[in-house]
Amino acid sequence: MDPKKAAKQTFDFYRATFENTFSAMSMLQEHSQKIYDMYVDQMEVIPEEGRKAIREWIEAYKEGGKKFKSTMDESFQKLEEFFTETAKPAKKENRSTKEV
Repeated sequence: MDPKKAAKQTFDFYRATFENTFSAMSMLQEHSQKIYDMYVDQMEVIPEEGRKAIREWIEAYKEGGKKFKSTMDESFQKLEEFFTETAKPAKKENRSTKEV
């Protein structure tokens, strides 16, 4: 098997795995936040300062996730460009224009 093709297939597998895993984690986080919101709305014992702190933590977590996803997407794009460049056939020189 061609090493470039094998590397590209491995890259595609890693990229798909990351996308699926990140998507699942995001859905879990959203679901957890909905459960938290329901729970906190029913618990009047939790002071407003505590609710605010948890909301800020959730927002920081979301923002960190967005930054991580953005960084990974940029890295995957660079690798994709690398594999695209290496997959292009090398240009053949025209012998009639080549100086001897």
